[in-house]
Amino acid sequence: MADHSPAFSSAEPPAVSVRHDDSLVSVPLRRTVHLDIMLPPGYEQTTRNYPVLYLNDGQDLARLRMMEVLDSLYQKQAIEPFVLVAIHAGDRIQEYGTAARADYMHRGSKAGLYTDFVLTELLPYIKKHYRVSSEPATSAFAGFSLGGLSAFDLVFHHPDQFGRAGVFSGSFWWRSKSTEDGYRDETDRIMHDLVRKGSYARNLKFWFETGTEDETSDRNNNGVIDSIDDTLDLISELEKKGYRYSANAPWSDIRYVEIKGGKHNQETWSQIMPDFLIWAFSKE
Repeated sequence: MADHSPAFSSAEPPAVSVRHDDSLVSVPLRRTVHLDIMLPPGYEQTTRNYPVLYLNDGQDLARLRMMEVLDSLYQKQAIEPFVLVAIHAGDRIQEYGTAARADYMHRGSKAGLYTDFVLTELLPYIKKHYRVSSEPATSAFAGFSLGGLSAFDLVFHHPDQFGRAGVFSGSFWWRSKSTEDGYRDETDRIMHDLVRKGSYARNLKFWFETGTEDETSDRNNNGVIDSIDDTLDLISELEKKGYRYSANAPWSDIRYVEIKGGKHNQETWSQIMPDFLIWAFSKE
């Protein structure tokens, strides 16, 4: 395990440091899983355990400008210090998805193995080698697109491990039938069905983002793109399950952010990242 933390002079403010960790070899995934661990300012000078954020598609940290985002938030004292575990994707089309089942094209066929990796290998490894909290309330999982679907699936089904999910442009269109085979919104979106059949957990909270230019598809021709429809419909399913939703209400279990002109890319997700991080790790 190599530590490539940048050096700072005493005249400079404390900054985030990064460790590139290639020591975790996964049995179910049959590959080395590359990790970038972003440590908060002062990590080396303390003995405390920190909140933790696990992030899918960790190879995209540079495009997300994550170092710049975190340094800015810490300098403003806008968030509590936390450890970020950025998980580099492997075969993301197969490893990301819903653990319970693949989609109609058999994408996500290794999502169950990815869940196994996270629960039985990644979490114990991180807790052994880094000072992170074991409390679900201080553990979050987030991701983008298919990685967001994966993150939501992990948090929703494992409230004993995680307390918060962050979903950027989530692939909630994930479906069991093609449109040619009689697909229906009401029955064939996999994650919506899993929420309907799942259990309410009082400790869970959810953050969702969509952009008005995430895509152009509009299956039901209602003038709203599918990514927005699918996300709002999932929020409705969560409400039916018992989760509370009211825009900007401090008691809400759900936060939804819709970005006018937002696209399905890292630049948009970087733009809204501070909103998510303040929601997840606010000092208030």
